[in-house]
Amino acid sequence: MYATEALAEYLANYPSAALPTEMRLSAACCILDAVTAGVVGCNVPSVRAVREVARHEFGIGRAPVWFTGECLGVTAAAFCNAASVSALDFDDGHRAARGHPGAAVIPVALSVASAVGASVDDLLAAVALGYEIGIRIAVAQNPQAIKSRQSGRWTGFAAAATAGRLYRTEPPALARALAVAGVLAPNQEANGSSGYADLTGNDVKEGIPWSVMTGLTALHLAQRGFTGPQDLLDHASHFDWPRIIADLGDPTEISRVYFKPYSCCRYIHPALDACAAASEGADIRPEQIASIDVQTFQWALRLSNTVSPRTLTEIQYSLPYCMAIAVVDGPAALAPVGTAQLGRPDLIDFARKVRISVNREIDGRFPAETLAKLCLQTIDGRSIISEVTSPRGDKMHPLTWEDLVAKFSAATRAKLSSEAQNIILQALQALKTGDAVPFLQCLRMRLID
Repeated sequence: MYATEALAEYLANYPSAALPTEMRLSAACCILDAVTAGVVGCNVPSVRAVREVARHEFGIGRAPVWFTGECLGVTAAAFCNAASVSALDFDDGHRAARGHPGAAVIPVALSVASAVGASVDDLLAAVALGYEIGIRIAVAQNPQAIKSRQSGRWTGFAAAATAGRLYRTEPPALARALAVAGVLAPNQEANGSSGYADLTGNDVKEGIPWSVMTGLTALHLAQRGFTGPQDLLDHASHFDWPRIIADLGDPTEISRVYFKPYSCCRYIHPALDACAAASEGADIRPEQIASIDVQTFQWALRLSNTVSPRTLTEIQYSLPYCMAIAVVDGPAALAPVGTAQLGRPDLIDFARKVRISVNREIDGRFPAETLAKLCLQTIDGRSIISEVTSPRGDKMHPLTWEDLVAKFSAATRAKLSSEAQNIILQALQALKTGDAVPFLQCLRMRLID
């Protein structure tokens, strides 16, 4: 049996009612967090472009573009919502996978669930299983053969798995869908921190919305007999395939995701938290800081790290500029970032004070941990040195349901009225406690102008 076939059998046969309470809560938390990211990202220019193209090319359907009052076909709506969720780097991630499952899985799950009227048990199980499949494949990648580490390389598997589960697709077609999705995934070789192009602060980012398109299309093709290489996961040159199919029991990987308090690359977060902890109680104004020396892991240095970003995406991949925002405007200004922070001389000047270097011990603990420490020097000669810091939102410093509600409330305040916020939060609470209907209904409402 090929790995794609083993995964398909697992997907088709796992009983929704068996999903443990912890995983149900994790799935609900992931939905809440994705909704937050989707709301704040909905009017980013790149997302508006995606919606215009989807509307023109695919037309209306039964799946909602969240809170806009507009419905498109399932694939088109998932494409739009994935673009919103991933636009500002505010979405969840998984440390071992080194990427972002939620921006693919949640839009797909909610699009299909809205179209088929899925129960809460089936919805939460599909979300957990989609995370499980995508993360297992991501973790099993051989980096010597698959050098591009962007999420779009593997989130198409997760998209096909999630949708196939909700559509109750039979195992043979599910296996074909996984094979096709893996071949058609965006290769991302040029873009991102592992890409060969230098200009990485662009709208393609990690290719997650495009992986949603290819994953869902792969499923629809496979349901009609379209085939792919069933053995694509079974080659040790590219995947640790025994790891992909080992111990296929409860889908536990979703309980190991991290949530982000700042809308920027996760590689930047430990430095931001180290700075906040080091300067707490020190009563130091930004103009009193002479320099900040950040010690972290090698991959953080592979971000663009421009001190003068021209786009929101370039902000998200610049440790010096995000540090400047956090110090000058306060950490809340990174939740989320906005166009008002572009081209500001005070932020550019401060970003030039930030230097980044590799700490060998910290680098050795990556990718299992993303860590940083820093030394803050003042103009009067004082030095403040932080502890080695792991970022908030990881398992060591988790964000609870209540924390995620607070994140939603603060981050969406500029996009939603208080009444709209309450409608969404009440519907999410109903989802968490066992009723998906109010939430699936409110996704169709026009709550964002």
